[in-house]
Amino acid sequence: MKDHQFDAIVIGSGISGGWAAKEFCEKGLKTLVLERGRQVTHVKDYPTARTPPWELPQRGALSLEMKKENPVASRCYAFKEDATHFFVKDKEHPYLQEKPFDWIRGYQVGGKSLTWARQVQRWSKYDFEGPGRDGFAVDWPVRYEDIAPWYSYVERFIGVSGNKDGLDTLPDGEFLPPWEMNAVEKVIQERIMEQYGDRNVIIGRCAHLTKPSEVHLKQGRGQCMARSLCQRGCPFGAYFSSNASTLPVAMSTGNMTLKTDAVVHSIIYDDEKGKVTGVRVIDANTKEATEYFAKVIFVNAAALNTNLILLNSTSKRFPEGLGNDSGLLGKYIAFHNYRGTINASMEGYEDMHYYGRRPTAIMMPNFRNVKRQEMNFMRGYMSFYTAARPNWGHASDVPFGVDFKEANAVPGAWRVFMMMQGETIPKVQNHVKLSKDEKDSWEMPLLSISVDYDQNDELMLKDFWEQGAEMLENAGCKDIRIQDSKQAPGLDIHEMGGVRMGRDPKTSLLNKWNQMHFAPNVFVTDGACMTSTGVQNPSLTFMAFTARAVDYAVKEMKKGNL
Repeated sequence: MKDHQFDAIVIGSGISGGWAAKEFCEKGLKTLVLERGRQVTHVKDYPTARTPPWELPQRGALSLEMKKENPVASRCYAFKEDATHFFVKDKEHPYLQEKPFDWIRGYQVGGKSLTWARQVQRWSKYDFEGPGRDGFAVDWPVRYEDIAPWYSYVERFIGVSGNKDGLDTLPDGEFLPPWEMNAVEKVIQERIMEQYGDRNVIIGRCAHLTKPSEVHLKQGRGQCMARSLCQRGCPFGAYFSSNASTLPVAMSTGNMTLKTDAVVHSIIYDDEKGKVTGVRVIDANTKEATEYFAKVIFVNAAALNTNLILLNSTSKRFPEGLGNDSGLLGKYIAFHNYRGTINASMEGYEDMHYYGRRPTAIMMPNFRNVKRQEMNFMRGYMSFYTAARPNWGHASDVPFGVDFKEANAVPGAWRVFMMMQGETIPKVQNHVKLSKDEKDSWEMPLLSISVDYDQNDELMLKDFWEQGAEMLENAGCKDIRIQDSKQAPGLDIHEMGGVRMGRDPKTSLLNKWNQMHFAPNVFVTDGACMTSTGVQNPSLTFMAFTARAVDYAVKEMKKGNL
């Protein structure tokens, strides 16, 4: 029992789990971190981090066999020859699709923090007020003012590059020097902002160290080299990951125990004691079951796996899943709409070029339905664009040989790419549930996913095409072409909900501290906790919620309330 007893247990070692581990350990709590995947140690376990492309058998491309065996994973932009080892393979971890859903996962220490896109934006007051104002989902139990100091706390530690833009739709943070726009991106920015009073165009904010500060150097992290090989794992620690940052800090305290290959089966509710006491774990290799115990448990397994674990945590008190008195566990799943893209060209500026491969795009915060409902659809979307000079423009008609090589060394004409990131409305019919008869290799029910687009998403997509094309045309772009990727939900890798926060236990699972209403020593701070999705990339908000919730939990433990 002594070896199995801890002050806190954290399920998952990804972006939010790593933060929970760091915060608990720095506050002096003996903390067990459970990771269902293998160990990945920073730098040591990034086997392709410095591999030149000519040493990769497929020169970075996926083999036909790998694509055939992984129809879901291979749709992800980062699932390349140099990074397949950081992704779940389709056959190894099946799930059920009631409707098409591309579930992208990373089962290893660090989770998807090794492969995420690293874009970080704060929510604004309009995002937290949205559901209550517009009458969807439920009202958020927190407001921007509650989270703002925790955004700052997280930003200073992880390192975020960006400008102080002074926008109420996308609040400023604690920033390192920003990346620069290239010449054509600046032209588009200036022309859009001249012609549209409600549209702001700014450089993207990303968790990359453009100029490391002391707090980052103490973590052993260094400056971003703009290599754009991030999916391999960064040997410089230049972008934030659990592996390069929070987990090493947690380990350095002497308070963290990390157990890998530990598949969490369920959370244990003791009916006699009337509270949660621990977790039940299956060894990924031996299939042996073990139980661990703690005063407080943080569930950070990534949104859908967190739903799976809680649904599988049944007892006499909670026959339908832990804390599920409302019957809403697994429901109101939402995501981000990425279907809309626009391609264009820009004539001229051929005496201008740029350096490196910048890890962020140009952003346009949402301008639809911000302060009031005014469109024929609810909520809105962010837009991102980039301008670049691909080499293939000169080389496409040149035969192989010296001429081809020389043509490839000359930059081509400017191309412009724009995309949307739209908010979707959480709906009760968008849900996950446990299969009644199909199980995985660890005798856990398979997760069945039923999530889809709706008419609101289609109307938003149409508006993005119309407005995006108009803005690019007014900015001087030519040959403008719209495209619908028709990708299934899930490929955005921003799934959220199922264990939402709220004010009323009848309509939510968690309170304003991310604490389960009916199992108060259990907290959920990953994407599962989200009441709505906003239009921003969500990871910064997960991290801020996590740091805030740990602070609250530790104070409650000291008071004897947990």
